[in-house]
Amino acid sequence: MNNNWRKWLGDYGLFLIVSILLVSGWEWIVRNGMIPSFILPSPTQIGAAFIENRQLLLEEHLPATLNEVLIGFGISLAGGLLVGVGMHFSRSLEKVLYPFLVISQTIPMIAISPIFIMWFGYSIWSKIAVTILIAIFPIVVSTYDGLKAGGGEYRELLLTMGANRWTIFKKIQVPLALPSILSGLKMSVVYCVVGATIGEWLGASVGLGYFSRRMSGNLQADAVFAAIFLLSLLGVVLFLFISILEKQVLKNIIRNKRG
Repeated sequence: MNNNWRKWLGDYGLFLIVSILLVSGWEWIVRNGMIPSFILPSPTQIGAAFIENRQLLLEEHLPATLNEVLIGFGISLAGGLLVGVGMHFSRSLEKVLYPFLVISQTIPMIAISPIFIMWFGYSIWSKIAVTILIAIFPIVVSTYDGLKAGGGEYRELLLTMGANRWTIFKKIQVPLALPSILSGLKMSVVYCVVGATIGEWLGASVGLGYFSRRMSGNLQADAVFAAIFLLSLLGVVLFLFISILEKQVLKNIIRNKRG
């Protein structure tokens, strides 16, 4: 066993053991009739439902949800970075936008989603609008807070050397803010999955949220859990992708500083 596997098992071995025990206990409880399967299907029933609906889930509903997630995340990323940087440079802009951002997070998504459906219809954009409303907040806040907190001492040093605000921003504040920004991206990409699912649940003709709502109406709990499993897996994969990107970016920054 190489060092990478040892490290991986050291980090996640306990999680795997606990997960196996929980799934085994879950299976045993349902098989012994302690919980009716129409309320909580067993893992094997969920797996069978996934296999039965795999073509529909993987070829039709998953691509639709993934498309909404990626578009919503892309717009949230561009808009969140722009707003966060703008608030950093303009105190007036911060005073105007920050309260609106906080208020936007107090609005129940279940309540506002029908409004987006009235505005955008049952098109993809009603789902993307819900996704953006949820996902942009952590990007804005992590960008703004990261830029605001980073590099006080270095900033003073560069100011004494005659550096302008743009140079300080580019050379000091952005590199120091990157860990905060990337943490915000990890939160945001998971929120995108939640937002897309809520939008699909309330008004869609395709997507994993729509599939789970339709199966729920048909009292097919195993198929609902199969869709939930796929949504959870999608969120984990996207989170891991941003985590890998984070490690590479921070590693390059450290390497450049040493060089």
